[in-house]
Amino acid sequence: MQKIFLKEFKAGEKWSGFIGKGKYIHFKSLGDNANISVLLYNLIDRSERYNMPDTLKAQYTAHLTRGNVLMSDNGRVLASIVEDSLGWHDSISGHTTRILTDEKYGKTSYQKQGNDYYRCGEENFKVELVRNNMSKRDIVPCVNLFSKVYVEEDGSMHYDENHCKKGATVTLRTEMDILFIVSNTPNPLDPSNEYPSVPVIMEVYDAPPVDLTDYCVNFRNENYRAFENTWDYNNLLGK
Repeated sequence: MQKIFLKEFKAGEKWSGFIGKGKYIHFKSLGDNANISVLLYNLIDRSERYNMPDTLKAQYTAHLTRGNVLMSDNGRVLASIVEDSLGWHDSISGHTTRILTDEKYGKTSYQKQGNDYYRCGEENFKVELVRNNMSKRDIVPCVNLFSKVYVEEDGSMHYDENHCKKGATVTLRTEMDILFIVSNTPNPLDPSNEYPSVPVIMEVYDAPPVDLTDYCVNFRNENYRAFENTWDYNNLLGK
C-alpha cells in the first residue's frame, strides 16, 4: 500500500488537510497518555460534518473502538475505525479552551514563551478552520483518540490516566472525501497539572476497497444503512 503522508505531531501542534475516500489514517503514540483531538467535514459540502450525538445513539455507545463509524449529520459515514489497540476512545469530553489551559497549566503566551507556550484545542481548531475558509461557528464536538473517559452511575466523568501506553495505535479509514483537522492538545479531563508533551505519528496510505463483508459495515444494522447512504452519495459524485 502506497504511503501518502507522514507527520509527527509534537505537543500542541495542529494540522488540517484534504484526505480522499479510501485511505487509512494511522496514529501511533510515542509515549504514555497521548491525546489527539480530531474534527471531520465533508470535503465537497463543509456544512456536513461529524455528528457526535448521531454517532453515539445509532451505535448504542458512549465511546468508540474498532467497528464503530464516525457519522455525519446527514446519516453518512465520514470514517470508520478499522484497527484499535486500546478498545476505547473518548467521544464526549470535547477540546481544551484558553481559559481552562491557563487555569490548569499556568498562563503562557507566544509573546513571552514563543513556540513553547501552551496551546489549546479551541485555538488550534479555529486557526485550521480559518485556513479552510470556515470559522469558529463550524466547531463541533470532537473525537479524542487515545483517551478513555468513563461515566459513573452518579453522572460523574472520570479520565483514565493509565489507559494509553507508548506504542498504542488506532487506524481510521475514510469513506468519503474529507477535510480532516488534528490537534495534539490535552484531553480536558486529564487531571495532570503538567502540560502533556506526548508526540504522535500520523500516517496516511491507501486502503483496499470496502465490500459487504467488511467488519465496520456489519458492526450494527445502523452502520450498514449509513454505509448505503454513503455509497449512494459517492456514486452520485462518480467516486
